Amino acid sequence: MTVEPASTPDLDRAIGFTIPERDARGRMVRLGPVLEEILSAHAYPPVIEKLLGEALALTALLGTTLKDVDGQLTMQAQTQNGIVDLMVCDYKGGELRGYVQFDEAKLAEAPDDPTLFALFGNGFLGVTFDQVTTGERYQGIVPLDGASLSEAAESYFAQSEQIPSLVRLGVRHDGDGRVVAGGLFLQYLPDGEEGRDRIHTRLDHPQWEHVEALAATMGVDELVDAAVPMETLVWRLFNEEREVRMPSAVPLVRGCRCDAAYITQVLAKFAPEQRREMADENGVISVDCAFCARQFPVPLETLAS
Repeated sequence: MTVEPASTPDLDRAIGFTIPERDARGRMVRLGPVLEEILSAHAYPPVIEKLLGEALALTALLGTTLKDVDGQLTMQAQTQNGIVDLMVCDYKGGELRGYVQFDEAKLAEAPDDPTLFALFGNGFLGVTFDQVTTGERYQGIVPLDGASLSEAAESYFAQSEQIPSLVRLGVRHDGDGRVVAGGLFLQYLPDGEEGRDRIHTRLDHPQWEHVEALAATMGVDELVDAAVPMETLVWRLFNEEREVRMPSAVPLVRGCRCDAAYITQVLAKFAPEQRREMADENGVISVDCAFCARQFPVPLETLAS
């Protein structure tokens, strides 16, 4: 594999890779303009911007593992007595969106770099996988503890799926002040077609320990350096392995799925008296989209049956 610097910034895509002889698989993601577009709708303070950037990188890492092209992954953090009241991110078909509701007064009293507990208090992280083709839904919920969102994600896989995993997330501003988020996700393959023992019944995993040690050397500065292709980062980590397979990359875009036609369709399903209760004195129902911070005014007369 020839390693070349990127001719254009390597942003807004996710790549996958597998290391067959180590029974490991992984993904890497880097967000740039997509992240800036999502953040620009809200004017978040730096602490919340960093948190949402990491959460969106994690959402892209997990969402792009879906085999169902129409599947959706939703990640939601609900809290008790933390700075953050609610954080929601989701992924569907390469589209990302997310938002954070937070207490400005609590944030003002917090240090510049609050802990995960300060952000979420006694919070929980829920991850939901919706498979549209089969109609299946899987959800796992774990406490938001640990020192970082990365550690909380690792706990999710350890508790919900009993799969050893490594997660690295980071957010930085580049030399021009633009925000960039990066992420690395590595897993030991669960029991598979080769008839391996279920991994959680073993006491040691030498193959996993090897790739985990290599992946742990990846720093945040490398993950967010758009001048270096992500394929190059994978090569740097695992260039001594006999085979590293890399399927096609997944391009990422901002994708808030709200629009006036859809909102009108939803409102039309309510009974007329319910719609009148929703409307203001001018006979207009105002629907806010938390993801894109847009307001959709719908006059009652347009909903008349």
